[in-house]
Amino acid sequence: MNLDAIRVRKEGGYNSRTPVLRLNNLLRSARITETDLILAVGISSYRTGSDDGRESVGLSMSGNFSDVNSTTTDFDPDVGSLSAVGLVLRGMAMAAIMVGAIFGNVLVISSVLRFERLRGITNFFIVSLAFADLLVAILVMPFNASMEISGKWVFGRTMCDIFNANDVLFSTASILHLCCISIDRYIAILHPLQYETKMTQSRALCMLGVTWVSSILISYIPVYSQLYTTEENMEALIQDPDSCPFIVNKIYAGVSSSVSFWIPCLIMVCLYARIFMEARKQEKMIQTSTLYMHYSDLRNSNGVPLDGDAHRSERRRMKREHKAAKTLGIIMGAFIMCFLPFFTWYVATTMCRAVCPYPPILGSVLFWVGYFNSCLNPIIYAYFNREFRTAFKKLLRLDRIPCDAGCDPTTRALNTSYANHNVVNQVREPCNHAVRLSDSSLHRP
Repeated sequence: MNLDAIRVRKEGGYNSRTPVLRLNNLLRSARITETDLILAVGISSYRTGSDDGRESVGLSMSGNFSDVNSTTTDFDPDVGSLSAVGLVLRGMAMAAIMVGAIFGNVLVISSVLRFERLRGITNFFIVSLAFADLLVAILVMPFNASMEISGKWVFGRTMCDIFNANDVLFSTASILHLCCISIDRYIAILHPLQYETKMTQSRALCMLGVTWVSSILISYIPVYSQLYTTEENMEALIQDPDSCPFIVNKIYAGVSSSVSFWIPCLIMVCLYARIFMEARKQEKMIQTSTLYMHYSDLRNSNGVPLDGDAHRSERRRMKREHKAAKTLGIIMGAFIMCFLPFFTWYVATTMCRAVCPYPPILGSVLFWVGYFNSCLNPIIYAYFNREFRTAFKKLLRLDRIPCDAGCDPTTRALNTSYANHNVVNQVREPCNHAVRLSDSSLHRP
């Protein structure tokens, strides 16, 4: 029996974890005897193409059936060493992403819990987002990494369903959180006077509840009711316990991608476009307000208070809102850059199936680029948000390093400001949702 007759078709799916067929399962299904196999390997050469466009299967050196790009069966001793180096590098990269995501998101959550003035409405969403990213690093990445390294699923069918459901759950929750944050920023910048009445704590908690419930409905219920796939795929899962693919049908691909990405992404793009236009308009107002305050200071040389103080307060508020919107806009942009390629690939491969061939490594790369977003958000906070950056330094005790002439002026000014904590009785501004740190909270033991 010629092995060239054995064909497999690549299926599209929610992830790239399409299993490599085990040798014993394929031999059993094709009824190939050991004698047939020896004769086939000895006298047959493998083809890589066929008239109907399907892909041939060749016998790899690891004992698995895989695609073959060569017409000879000669063994190259360098291939094994190159594969080992590739596995080591891949493992190191995945481990770095996991450690970075865990460390960074724990730091974000700890900062908000530690410093009271970081507990604004906006940071409710940020903490919940960090929690979702943390669960990705703990409950999803290790299982995917194990499968990437070993080439098989070793945790059983029950854990396979849980793993697939968690993968969909947390990726959906992440982008829905960012959608909530964009709504929060939209109200704060375009309707600042109505923010406290529109974005209350109970309403924010309700939005978070809807976010998590929606994510569960789009993940666990379809997985455990088997609505996400076809009967053929379920039978293949039962026959091959060493695999854990998530091959979806076209209906689920359309619904899940719309709820998880396309609709929230469209909402965020529209809201941030409106925020950007409003921010440009308010920037001109800030410049005008600065000139007015300078004129008021000149007129107020005798110490009599004028209404320039009110303009200063409004100017500070507008600056804070713009900084927060800029940081969260960068977070949203990073998320779209990480997940847009994946969801495009996900929908395309599911809809056109075998007509859209792709290299197996592409799915793995797109998945881990998406996972990489879970450790990007804390980096963005630390780099673009001064308050979070200061909180991180306090938690890591980096603020105890002496600040000499080598420090930049902003850092020296911050250290001086936080060291002098006698000015804690300042007037609390109405927009208490802005991300700020009080001197007293930063100096708690």
